[in-house]
Amino acid sequence: MVYVEPEFLPWDGRRVPITFVGGYLGAGKTTAINEILAETDRPIAVIVNDVGAINIDAKLIRQRSGDTIELADGCVCCSSIDGFGAAFDQIRERVEPPEHVIVELSGVAEPANVVPWGQSAGFLLDGVVVVVAVDQVLDDDMPEWVRTHLDRQIVEADLLVLTKTDLADAGAIESAAARLADLAPGVTVVDAGRHRREPGSLGRFLALGGHRAGDAARVPGPTLFDLHQIDTIPVDGPLDRAGIDALIDSLPLHVGGRIARAKGVIDTPDGPVLVQVVGNRRDVTRLLPPEFQAPTDLVVISLPR
Repeated sequence: MVYVEPEFLPWDGRRVPITFVGGYLGAGKTTAINEILAETDRPIAVIVNDVGAINIDAKLIRQRSGDTIELADGCVCCSSIDGFGAAFDQIRERVEPPEHVIVELSGVAEPANVVPWGQSAGFLLDGVVVVVAVDQVLDDDMPEWVRTHLDRQIVEADLLVLTKTDLADAGAIESAAARLADLAPGVTVVDAGRHRREPGSLGRFLALGGHRAGDAARVPGPTLFDLHQIDTIPVDGPLDRAGIDALIDSLPLHVGGRIARAKGVIDTPDGPVLVQVVGNRRDVTRLLPPEFQAPTDLVVISLPR
């Protein structure tokens, strides 16, 4: 099947953020996505490799037709079994765009191979989240090819979510976190077990970069993670790209912690841009006219040192 990128921009030029969720078999991706669907009041489209395999909670399903599940809150869950192109086309055909797209990758998928789809017409890459279970990280008996595959997933992450910590002791959790730090230096690791104190908190990490029309820099309030710190950094613009990079480099000094996420609209000599920082990745994207808005402060979510 040959897929040709459509030449038009849907939804009058507005772009919808995409989060890719990867992780090896049994790491906990399904749990996270079900929590999002149960807790959110926002229209989120979910693309999965096999709708039947994701085990969407029956209470969340309004109707099912072929490769599509229509959810009670207006979300759509569609299979990508015929390729990402067909799945994205299906979403583009909707009169109203979703506010966010979550792509749940198969356990054997490598994020690097699918991330380019995040720039498809009508969409904007928001980040790659990789879910990793403690026992998988520490499994010395894992076949070498599986270990290599798991390590490749971890290296591509913008944000790592460590699961099954409620079944591990402190020493195992510390060892797993140390291995993740070796594989992906500087990438924030969220301990899913510690964030289950509040219903739905595991799933909310995926909404970090979601934005609504006319508010490209929107981030959730401070209930996102109870252990995270949220700061707003004033920006004196306009800034050129060198000035933006210098501002991003200085963020750890401003907040005194490890940066999990930063986002804001900054004025430049060539017009407004959306600045996003996720882990080690920084994206500076020119806003299209339908997305224009006044510059904002830079909102920074960090983990205290």
